[in-house]
Amino acid sequence: MALARNDVPAALKRKRRRETARTLAFLSPWLIGFGFFFLYPLISTVYFSFMHYDGFSAPVFSGLKNWNFVFNIYPYFWQGLRNTLWLVVVMVSLRVAFGLGIGLLVTKLKTGVGFFRTLFYLPYLAPPVAATMAFAFLLNPGTGPVNHFLGDLGLPQPGWFTDANWSKPALTMLAMWGIGDLMVIFMASLLDVPKEQYEAAELDGAGPWQRFRYVTYPNISPIVMFAVVTGVIQTMQYYTQAIVAGKVASGIIGGSGQAFEPGYPHGSTWTLPQMVYSLGFQRFDYGSACVIAVVLFAISMAFTSLLLRRKAGFLSNED
Repeated sequence: MALARNDVPAALKRKRRRETARTLAFLSPWLIGFGFFFLYPLISTVYFSFMHYDGFSAPVFSGLKNWNFVFNIYPYFWQGLRNTLWLVVVMVSLRVAFGLGIGLLVTKLKTGVGFFRTLFYLPYLAPPVAATMAFAFLLNPGTGPVNHFLGDLGLPQPGWFTDANWSKPALTMLAMWGIGDLMVIFMASLLDVPKEQYEAAELDGAGPWQRFRYVTYPNISPIVMFAVVTGVIQTMQYYTQAIVAGKVASGIIGGSGQAFEPGYPHGSTWTLPQMVYSLGFQRFDYGSACVIAVVLFAISMAFTSLLLRRKAGFLSNED
């Protein structure tokens, strides 16, 4: 009997090892993908941020020289950081609010739901470069139809992509035009709200705003948080639309030997991802490019952590 009792811990250990091996086997595709496509690039980015590396010769340790160059010498960093944070705060907020509003509108329609759903979703399918070039044409301050229409109404005619004060609002309008992805997500969540809760709220005399605040929003708040977090991450990687809009507005859309002002006009569309490309693939200064990539990652993590903590605090207060 004593031997049998002594064999029990060993049997339990073997069972736990088998369960651990089975769990790791099921997790192995994710673990391999996480290691190769996230963890290894992240560690390499941090490593090269302390190296002088041009992609051709072996990396040489340079300490904090790359960090000092980016923060104190590189003339575009702080302006690009301000532009990127502006887009994160304004663009993400307006996209989420507009997408939720369109989702609410379409779910309330009695007829033509399929038509309006398709109408609002189609712009999202437009390629980013084509959509940006189309907007640059529509918002052209001299020949664009939008300013002609505003002039006929006696309203001011902004310079849009040629005016540093209006370039980021113009990019925000472009982002709101392609709102179809958020509209579909919000529509699915809104249709999933229990109708019994709306009926109970109406019996209690709740108006439209009270029903939205106390019934709709608590049910769709996880989806709103998902839209905000993914919007922040996507906007921190904002590159294509900004650089295409700047090039089209400046009159340079291709060709070699043409001078192009980064972030045209006057650096107002210059974002951190553009700096990563410029430093890494045009100047072959991979160390400084990695510094900006690490800054992007840190800011994205900070925004995400803050949003998730606020969400967790909100849920605990509800409980």
